[in-house]
Amino acid sequence: MDNNNSGGFKGGLGGLFGGGAQEYSNTELAGVPLTGMSPLSPYLNVDPRYLVQDTDEFILPTGANKTRGRFELAFFTIGGCCMTGAAFGTLNGIRMGLKETRDMGWSKPRNVQILNIVTKQGASWANTLGSVALLYSVFGVAIEKVRGAEDDINTVAAGTLTGMLFKSTSGLRGVARGGLAGLALSGAYALYNNWDNLTGSSSSSSSRLY
Repeated sequence: MDNNNSGGFKGGLGGLFGGGAQEYSNTELAGVPLTGMSPLSPYLNVDPRYLVQDTDEFILPTGANKTRGRFELAFFTIGGCCMTGAAFGTLNGIRMGLKETRDMGWSKPRNVQILNIVTKQGASWANTLGSVALLYSVFGVAIEKVRGAEDDINTVAAGTLTGMLFKSTSGLRGVARGGLAGLALSGAYALYNNWDNLTGSSSSSSSRLY
């Protein structure tokens, strides 16, 4: 009786800590099918192959794209350009402040003057790049809605129109220079995005020749 009680006590502790599970013989486990990853667990009546996720984990609304459109990217573009302009303006302001006050000793008036220059340059560059990003985003979204397509033509057209409008106060020559600058930058960006496709198509065409 003592042996039965001690065996029951050990079995209870084993079941409590996961060590008292039922054991299976080799004969019973021989009939368990293999799935390529690991043997099918005798405690699990589901084939692990059904647990492998071959599709995306996110459920998109009907008609939604898997990539963000120009309108969604506009906020990131404008904010990123503003922050980039502020950072560049700050560094340029420090350079200009140290250059303009190099004849002054380190004192409070010099620090105030440097701080004023840094603030002015940071705000100016942030305003400039933010305005350019805003114009580019507006033109990109408008052209996409008009054409009903999203491709590199929208990028090049938006960049060209942005440069022309941004330099519209400088006369016809300024408009022409701004348009050429926007065309060059947007064209380079479109070429960079499609570089892999261009190199892949050229390599495949050359392989066909040989």
